[in-house]
Amino acid sequence: MRVAIVAGEASGDLLGAGLIHALRAQYPDAEFGGMGGPLMQGAGCESLFPMEHLSIMGLVEVLDSLPQLFELRARLLAYFVGWKADVFIGIDAPDFNLRLASKLKMAGIPTVHYVSPSVWAWRQGRIHGIKRSVDLMLTLLPFEADFYEHWRVPVAFVGHPLADEIPLGLDKAPARGHLGLAKDHSAPVYAILPGSRGSEVSRLGKLFFQAARLLKQQQPGAVFLVPASSELREAQLNHLLTDCPDLTADNSVRVLQGQARMAMQAADGVILASGTASLEAMLVGRPMVVAYRLARPTYWIMKRLMKSKYIALPNLLADEALVPELIQDDVTPERIAEALLKETEPARAAALTQRFAGLHELIHRNASERAAKAIRAQILDKVRDERADG
Repeated sequence: MRVAIVAGEASGDLLGAGLIHALRAQYPDAEFGGMGGPLMQGAGCESLFPMEHLSIMGLVEVLDSLPQLFELRARLLAYFVGWKADVFIGIDAPDFNLRLASKLKMAGIPTVHYVSPSVWAWRQGRIHGIKRSVDLMLTLLPFEADFYEHWRVPVAFVGHPLADEIPLGLDKAPARGHLGLAKDHSAPVYAILPGSRGSEVSRLGKLFFQAARLLKQQQPGAVFLVPASSELREAQLNHLLTDCPDLTADNSVRVLQGQARMAMQAADGVILASGTASLEAMLVGRPMVVAYRLARPTYWIMKRLMKSKYIALPNLLADEALVPELIQDDVTPERIAEALLKETEPARAAALTQRFAGLHELIHRNASERAAKAIRAQILDKVRDERADG
């Protein structure tokens, strides 16, 4: 069994490695080749090109890289066809992988896409191209599967790997000890996550820190943990904090190198940019306020294309306004602080913890194993049967 597989960034490398292990348990002699990072290579995948070719170029965002991307896709296509791959699995990176899947499907190779693009939320016209390109869509969230079933695209909901990884009921005390907070620390602890991209931090960082100042006025002993996703983001965050000497003078704000999950686990509440971090905060079980802010022209375009009622993943999963969403001009220090104080009130926080636990269980499905089983049942068993008939 020959499995062609392509991932374009670290999160895809993690998913790919888990899937390779699960498929190898069912097909011990299977061969895996394509494009992946160190985790996929460690699982036995031969990577023909460095994964950074996709993650660094940023796909369609950098127009200068398009000729190299076209060449890369052509070389992968030729290799997979010549190798006579039994299936192609594209992991995320939809702009690259779905186009490659379309060409491979025309060449007679069954195709799978793992991690749905946000077609259910905006630019829904993309569904027609997806339907032509893939034989099976694997989704991490149940409402995504409902969308594909509506459009009669073969789909399997496999659950989210983060829900498999993060245990229920994480206690604050071990995380606080790990981060050097005193065991008898009684004042509130908050985590602030303004995003992993420079543009996100530029739009949200200052507002989040101003909200922290308002919170500190009401809760003088409050501590704010600020994970930085890279050295660049750490420098950017420290620069923004120069305008907040009242926060830095007494070490109220602590910028961390990474450790986002640890910071959320230690916190009583979280202020964060919309994205996967909101799902992680939900799985850790912490109240949160979710902010979403774009450049104004981009926001107005997105607003007209959006089809979803919510932006925060906990709200999308619950299909209700479970956590506060502050969007564009509503992202103000006053509203952030007010919302977080309400969310962290003991009765409200206890109710949220219970709801979050239910959503956690909803998407805790042993994703890698379920994905492998779906690929086998809907793709590889058919390949085997066709071989037997041949």
